[in-house]
Amino acid sequence: MVIGFVLLAVLALAACESSPEPSANEGGSNGEEFSGVGKLVIYSGRSESLVQPIIDQFEEATNIDVAVRYGSTSELAGVLLEEGEKSPADIFFAQDPGGLGAVQAAGLLAPLPEEILAKVPSRFAAKEGDWLGISGRARTVVYNSEAIADPERELPADMFGFVDPQWNGRIGWAPANGSFQAMVTAMRATWGEEKTRQWLQGIQANNPVVYPKNTPIVAGTAAGEVDVGFVNHYYLHRFLAEEGEEFPARNYFLPGGGPGSLIMVSGAGILREADNKENGEKFLSFLLSIPGQQYFASQTFEYPVIEGVAVSNMLPDAAELSSQAIDIPLADLADLQGTQDLLLDLGVID
Repeated sequence: MVIGFVLLAVLALAACESSPEPSANEGGSNGEEFSGVGKLVIYSGRSESLVQPIIDQFEEATNIDVAVRYGSTSELAGVLLEEGEKSPADIFFAQDPGGLGAVQAAGLLAPLPEEILAKVPSRFAAKEGDWLGISGRARTVVYNSEAIADPERELPADMFGFVDPQWNGRIGWAPANGSFQAMVTAMRATWGEEKTRQWLQGIQANNPVVYPKNTPIVAGTAAGEVDVGFVNHYYLHRFLAEEGEEFPARNYFLPGGGPGSLIMVSGAGILREADNKENGEKFLSFLLSIPGQQYFASQTFEYPVIEGVAVSNMLPDAAELSSQAIDIPLADLADLQGTQDLLLDLGVID
């Protein structure tokens, strides 16, 4: 399940965070391919601003009433582990593979039908067949374009360069964020535990500004609160789409090929004890349809995981990223617990 270069190959062919309680939305008119009745309960580690519009579209197309509980991926994975077989959730929609891996390891996910798994390349699905990728995203360094005029000269080639004391007080990070923790998991898988520990301690020594999630990191970087931040690529593009090219922040894709050059997927699975499995299958099929994938490509500026979907011209070309992406098995990003234990041990999170 190697995601790096394989994901980029598919992208080339394509061409182209939270309320603690569920909130329900009224359904709309029946669609054709996805028509249905009943309910669906989603636990979403993806933020409401990113995915509620596509959930609304699903409701309108199916007349299925959807209730969503939003939270961080790691938080909701913990809730699911606590609730176990008594969870009211039908779908776990995660920001990254780590949370899904934790829930999967507890045996809480159901095998997906072959017709759903077949919608994506096999490398975008868990080998057990109980969850699959929904959209692609790259880890990147967002930088203040007024403070850093020449990123290729002024920014390090890989993530370890940010332990240099010159970055003291200049870094923004969100260590409780699921995608950040997935990146640290990739560090553990590629660098090993000791070097990853050294990196975390080095960043801590540089007094980073702690943010709750990616969006305020990008905003803070543009405002000059920090000079650089560790984020997913698409958050910047949302600002650029709203505020224009004068927005004083840009992304830098680290050329060093290490865990800072990580391309991964958001993903989703159906709970084994779900009351509404059939509706859950409809939801996954909807997300992986051409309209669903076009939403992610054009509205959230992510990369599609199926062919035939145009990618925003604001995004870097797939071939450009292919020379920088780390090649890592999807399964290696699943050890969320090990990463959280390390972050807790170092006092990075509490």
